[in-house]
Amino acid sequence: MINKYPALVLALLGSALTLQAQDAARAPQTVQGADGLPELVQFRKGATPKLTDAKQALRTALALAPEADMRSVGSEVDQLGFTHEKFQQFYKGVKVEHATYSVHARNGAIETMTGDAEVVALDVRPSLSADAALKSALGFVRASRYMWQDAREEASLKQQENNPNASYLPKGELVIVNNQLSMDAAKAGKPTLAWKFNVYAQQPLSRAYIYVDANTGEVVMQDAIIKHTAANATFATAYNGTRTLANETTTGGYRLREYTRGLGIETYNARKSNSYTAAVDFVDADNNWTAAEYNNANYDNVAGDAHFGAQATYDYWKAVHNRNSYDNAGAKIKSYVHFDDVPGGAGYENAFWNGSVMTYGDGASSFKPLTAMDVCGHEIGHAVCEKTANLTYQNESGAMNEGFSDIWGACVEARAVAQYGLTGKSTFLIGEEIMKAGGALRSMSNPNQYGQPDTYKGSYWYTGTGDYGGVHTNSGVLNYWFYLLSQGGSGTNDKGSAYSVTGIGIDAAAKIAYRTESVYLTASSTYASARTAAISAATDLYGAGSAQVIATTNAWYAVGVGAVYSGGGGTTPPSTTTYCASKGTSQSYEWIDLVQLGSINRASSKDAGYYNGTATSTTVAAGSSQTIYFSAGFTSTAYTEYWKVYIDYNQNGVFTDAGELVVSGSSSSAATLSSTFTVPATAKSGATRLRIIMSDASATTSCSSYSYGETEDYTVNISGGTIAPAGLTGIRSAMPLGNEEARLARVFPNPATELLTILLPDNAPLRSVKVYDVRGAEMKQVRLAEDGGLDVSRLAPGMYQLSLSDGQKSFQQRFIKQ
Repeated sequence: MINKYPALVLALLGSALTLQAQDAARAPQTVQGADGLPELVQFRKGATPKLTDAKQALRTALALAPEADMRSVGSEVDQLGFTHEKFQQFYKGVKVEHATYSVHARNGAIETMTGDAEVVALDVRPSLSADAALKSALGFVRASRYMWQDAREEASLKQQENNPNASYLPKGELVIVNNQLSMDAAKAGKPTLAWKFNVYAQQPLSRAYIYVDANTGEVVMQDAIIKHTAANATFATAYNGTRTLANETTTGGYRLREYTRGLGIETYNARKSNSYTAAVDFVDADNNWTAAEYNNANYDNVAGDAHFGAQATYDYWKAVHNRNSYDNAGAKIKSYVHFDDVPGGAGYENAFWNGSVMTYGDGASSFKPLTAMDVCGHEIGHAVCEKTANLTYQNESGAMNEGFSDIWGACVEARAVAQYGLTGKSTFLIGEEIMKAGGALRSMSNPNQYGQPDTYKGSYWYTGTGDYGGVHTNSGVLNYWFYLLSQGGSGTNDKGSAYSVTGIGIDAAAKIAYRTESVYLTASSTYASARTAAISAATDLYGAGSAQVIATTNAWYAVGVGAVYSGGGGTTPPSTTTYCASKGTSQSYEWIDLVQLGSINRASSKDAGYYNGTATSTTVAAGSSQTIYFSAGFTSTAYTEYWKVYIDYNQNGVFTDAGELVVSGSSSSAATLSSTFTVPATAKSGATRLRIIMSDASATTSCSSYSYGETEDYTVNISGGTIAPAGLTGIRSAMPLGNEEARLARVFPNPATELLTILLPDNAPLRSVKVYDVRGAEMKQVRLAEDGGLDVSRLAPGMYQLSLSDGQKSFQQRFIKQ
């Protein structure tokens, strides 16, 4: 058929293409989270939806199912004129825990949206009652006494809340939450219908949200409210010299209460008990609280530090961030000193925010009383976090919860030192005044000094389940980011990346950190989303391309999160390729001693867990067959080792694309091993990264810190490939080695009721054994029986982790106690 109107057809086609191009240019920019959903949506100028259309904008951006809903839970306007409206996700009317999104608008137009949502497809009808689920929750906590069992505490709560029905007895709330505790891979990390309980235990002390699967009764998550940290008003104080404190008159003299700051600051004497209702005022007859009176065997002078610390913390938040107490509504700050979780005990080695009040122990073997200035700032910082981002106290979000508290502890202390001329304090050391043996709890300027990582997933990064997933360890990354942002610094991080950061001062850094936490982060945020949030915060405060934005970006690059500043702001793709860290913690028993591929030929001894050999390269042709040779060195016994070789064929900075794992297998041989692979014809031409990992754990990935073994990186130059492939095709899967049966410890019967038999590889002797519950707490009630079995009869039913050793290597196994 002859087209009579070719010019018209071409004109219409041209108009359609123009409209498509215009639509693409107006589409928002997004940053995807690890789950594939956008954690940031940035609208382009001229294409910003109205704030009144926020729900529809969220539904479109998140591609929400018809059964899902985003409900507004609050709105506020900040000093820059932004309106921040927060939305909570629901599914079929049930709240999706930790799934919140914030819409950030100016002049009625939405500029960005940030947060986390979940893809949910569940039946929301529980088969387990709330009462039955509570029994499971209490079985998980296993406290000997709870707050609702104390009539005095119950009466105090009713008075405090002016509600005759108030009670600490948990009431179940039906929610959807990601399963964090299941050992079943099919359930782990998946949305689960659960009963949520606020369980406040009095002995031993703990308070946490416990989530129980509403169908199986399995505890699937724990989110601590009391954040236990082994860290820590004028009279002669213990740590702050003689200070002038605001207080008030009372019968018999003066007490540590004042009401010029918000709704007040009050400090009480818990009298070495675990009861808040039994606490009394500190009273002084002449209001001259001298060292002769209070520097006594009871350490009563620390009451002055707690009172002064609370006042200094309130003043910091008001003066620097215009925040009225921790909730921005003037909330009263109540502090209790001389607290002991065991009444009349040997001393409580902790300080914490319990969700309502500040609590300080007197210390014992490790600590002096925990009322130092940075400890006060740290603990009240947890209250600020609870009222803003509410970062879940698990894994990366929990590490940032702790990191932000360290940041606020340092900032409060620095301001108090400048304002009052305090001595004996170091801004970037945490807890330096409370240590009996000297030193500190943590160093923000050198996290490695106290066993913390300064690089994301670098040295000292914790991957276990203890301490809620290493919240007090992995916080070092955020601490070092803040130190570099405020003070500056240069060096090479654990990923082999050279960095240089120009410091912007502690006040500007604090403003960026606070806006990051209070505006952009949500409960389940990760370090990656914190980088995006911090760059957005710096841009809001100081403008795109400012020195502060550059420093913020480069400080994140320095700690191994994201790319160096490239001139385009926080969401611009990096101009250079960076790679995640991979490192073995110990090389005491095995290491990589040979890698050979073409002109790469390196024999070596131990390299402290990682070797950066990217200066060494070889050239391979696209489509060619290659053989790589490698071997392990052993101190004595040749253990089973898992080998993985990756090549980043498309040069996008990750090894997780199809076909990039080119070798995978296990061997217990010290001999030279080899494997053959084919370079895909669609590989991108140019220099790229080859990574070889030898680990004693089969689950070790391309990006992780693992227990035993080493990682080595090299450069491969690919010739004859494509310029920029849309995707890799025709790629074979990884070539296997022998894939021998790994020599692992065996335990049986599993589940066990009374005795557990343990067999180590090669019938090696069992030199030590420790048992931990799913919270990471060590179980002391187990013992080795005379026949060599492990007596587990006194353990409560549940899942446990064994840590075994033959005197050289450690082995991990799980078992169930029935």
